[in-house]
Amino acid sequence: MTKSKVDVLICGAGMAGIATAYHLAVRHNLKNILLVDEYPPMSVTSSVGTEAYRNWWPGPGDTMVRFMNRSIDLLEELADESGNAFQLNRRGYVFLTANSQQIPVWQKAAAEVSALGAGAVRGHLGDQPYNASQPEGYDKSLNGADLILDPAIIRREFPFITDKVIAMLHVRRCGWLSNKLLAGWLLKQAQRKGVQFRQDKVVKIETTGGRVRSVRLGSGDVIQVGQLVVAVGHSLRSVAALLEVEIPVVNELHGKITFKDSQKVISRPAPFMIWSDPVRLPWTDAERARWDSNPQTQWLLDELPGGVQFRQRGEDLLALWTYDIHTQEPVWPPRFDPHYADTVLRGLSAMVPAMSTYFNQSAYVDGGYYCKTRENRPLIGPLPVKGAYVIGALSGYGVMASQAAAELLAAHLTSSQLPDYAPMFRLDRYDDPAYQKLLQNWDALSGQI
Repeated sequence: MTKSKVDVLICGAGMAGIATAYHLAVRHNLKNILLVDEYPPMSVTSSVGTEAYRNWWPGPGDTMVRFMNRSIDLLEELADESGNAFQLNRRGYVFLTANSQQIPVWQKAAAEVSALGAGAVRGHLGDQPYNASQPEGYDKSLNGADLILDPAIIRREFPFITDKVIAMLHVRRCGWLSNKLLAGWLLKQAQRKGVQFRQDKVVKIETTGGRVRSVRLGSGDVIQVGQLVVAVGHSLRSVAALLEVEIPVVNELHGKITFKDSQKVISRPAPFMIWSDPVRLPWTDAERARWDSNPQTQWLLDELPGGVQFRQRGEDLLALWTYDIHTQEPVWPPRFDPHYADTVLRGLSAMVPAMSTYFNQSAYVDGGYYCKTRENRPLIGPLPVKGAYVIGALSGYGVMASQAAAELLAAHLTSSQLPDYAPMFRLDRYDDPAYQKLLQNWDALSGQI
């Protein structure tokens, strides 16, 4: 057993932990920082996300829109500084429907989100101009959303979409990037400033007098710490328990599939495409009989909720569908439903009929856990034990929130000026009677796509 001392120990080397190390070391010039994770950097959920970002967030209030706008501002700063080393684009998110009743729902939601600061909503009919997304880069002028009610415009831009489509909502300050390239660039800059990484597991946290004193690792080594940052993704509850702190979060398993678009079904660069309507899967009579004969597969015959979606990654397509959101205790590596890939592929055919060419083919399935609070907002700030901080409950938006979250955590830790939204992300918000009252009518799926 060896003993050492660090000023800041960050437990967790996913996107949140790496971004925190970057902001502390590079932007605040802190020294003697150690990242600790039982896996190599970016090995767990951070490595398997869809890598997308957006500023399109519902209320209550404008907290999440301002938070995400700040995070995107920081991502663009990093892209400018690095020569866009992590391939940030602003292709946008495109929501599609064949249901006329969806249009007023979109109009109301878009007006509300626009009023919160996400940008203007523009309507397009007939020959009114609509600016398509550029395949690469991030045009900083693109903001708000375009509502297209002319199917001819939609089909002209995206000829692979079903001819049943009647409307499209193209949200513009959105896109995706490479998680691993971003994390690698951030970690490299942090390491140049002296940040160290150690592959080991935190198994015990020593506290005295209500303050963090040291951390014991699985190797037996003990590290004295000045400040401790808990950035452990789906392990948040178990690590917080080492501090005897209860964190009100749950975990949901979310998968995605990756497959090669060998038939060039998606014939041109496209935004993130999302089908908003419920879907019944297209099975053959023999398949329907087989699923119906087994109570465990009868759900495959049900109408499934809208939201099946895909994006491009080179010659591959990444696709996902959040039709099952039950909470569960995390295990790693996770286990996915054996029907997930085929379900997603068949669901995609409602939006892109030619996806039927990929039915029954193999696709790679991976994914990770959304660690969530009941209102689907993050936890960023001090914990009840002095010297301990949390950056977590980042749900499915860890990459897009990473920079604003890490900036905020660093401000807490260095006693710097805090943004006015900081109290809305602290753990002690749950002690506020007004916040508890707000929670009574809060949708747990708020902001989830």
